[in-house]
Amino acid sequence: MIRFLYNQELVELTNFAADLTVLDWLRLHRNKTGTKEGCGSGDCGACTVVTVSLVGNDKETKPQLSYQSINSCISFVGALHGKQLLSVENLEKDNALHPVQTAMIEEHGSQCGFCTPGFVMSLYALYQQNEPEEQLLNRVDQALGGNLCRCTGYRPIKAAARVALKHRQSTEAQREDCEKLVRKLQSLAVETTQTSDRFVQPQSIAELASYYKQHPDSRLLAGGTDLALEVTQQMKTLPHMVHVGHVPEMRIKQVHADHLILGAAVTLSECLEIMSESIPAARDMLLRFGSDQVRNCATIGGNLGSASPIGDLPPLLLALDATLTLQCGATTRLVLVQDFYISYRKTCMQPGEFIRSVKIPLPKPDSVFAVHKISKRTEDDISSVCLAIHLPQHVGLTTHARLAFGGVAATPVRALNAENSLNGRAFDEQAVREAQEQLSDELQPISDARASAAYRSQITQNLLRRVEMEFSDGNTNDDT
Repeated sequence: MIRFLYNQELVELTNFAADLTVLDWLRLHRNKTGTKEGCGSGDCGACTVVTVSLVGNDKETKPQLSYQSINSCISFVGALHGKQLLSVENLEKDNALHPVQTAMIEEHGSQCGFCTPGFVMSLYALYQQNEPEEQLLNRVDQALGGNLCRCTGYRPIKAAARVALKHRQSTEAQREDCEKLVRKLQSLAVETTQTSDRFVQPQSIAELASYYKQHPDSRLLAGGTDLALEVTQQMKTLPHMVHVGHVPEMRIKQVHADHLILGAAVTLSECLEIMSESIPAARDMLLRFGSDQVRNCATIGGNLGSASPIGDLPPLLLALDATLTLQCGATTRLVLVQDFYISYRKTCMQPGEFIRSVKIPLPKPDSVFAVHKISKRTEDDISSVCLAIHLPQHVGLTTHARLAFGGVAATPVRALNAENSLNGRAFDEQAVREAQEQLSDELQPISDARASAAYRSQITQNLLRRVEMEFSDGNTNDDT
């Protein structure tokens, strides 16, 4: 059984299909058709809804409500356990439109209206953030980055966002409503979840490890943004899932002086928040990693475990020499990210084994570290080429250079020959020229729909030169 709130209504589901999406539950099971299906892949945002969950719900921290936009087309309904789900039908109160809806009307933010519910829900999620108005106004583009408009144009929609945010009010009635919702979600959180043979929700790492070892053919679900594409794009049936989102050990976030330890179920939105402080050069790349809707669900473990050669996190973690903790049953082992990938879409994980956490060494202040992503669209697009470069420095000379690339081979790769050519010397134009020659011989990318082999080969060399130019100017944090 799973239990969640749909608006203020308690929903209890048993024996539901493991691969039932939130979108299909809303439209087919509840006849709530305000949420639209546009792409079925999390690209257009027409299906955007908002989830509300508790954060800081422990003895030492006062619980807070976290409002997050998600793509309902690639979110599974089982992951709603313990949360509140809001769709566009739920925003009106006492027969009055929400301020975001009113602003969209007054600023003429809709024409055909197909995408409008998604825009409204993305802006509602932004409206509900507990941050100063100025900060939220600066985040309008980010909040709308996962919503595509086909006819209205973005100017009136952004104008509506500014109008709504400038007229936010906090009343005593609203505060009381929030306190009531906190109590309701707390009551859901303490309920014991009964698992079925379709959708299992372990509550501890031991329970997860034991169950998955016995059922290695089941599919692990964290955010599901990649897994769901098998349902929506490939029309597969996924009869048995194990949701890891309620396992505390999979959600750890530890920031140490020289490294991070992140549980595999930590979302990319959480990674963005943490890495913006500890690895500033990664911030811009993560902001281009899908949209808010995708980052709010997608996880670091899911991105690594999918073993995509165009994933954006593997090059970053390769360059930093990150280590994965893998677990099977009660046994754990450490594997470097560089040893994790075997071939196209294949890893070294054995049946019943899963990623538990990632240890990420932090670059030292005097090192050269940069991440650059090249894609057809600047925002919300897949890499054609991604470069992460880490050059520790000692008395002005490079030591232990690491150049990691995505999009140029069947797996994320390091360019070892180019690295060796940079070691023991100053990182300057001459060193880069020699490393570029090594890259030309060492990397043999393929041609596909995103880029030709020749283009990719040239881009790898150009990016290396770009980093050198930025470093010589004292700036390695700008993204491509």
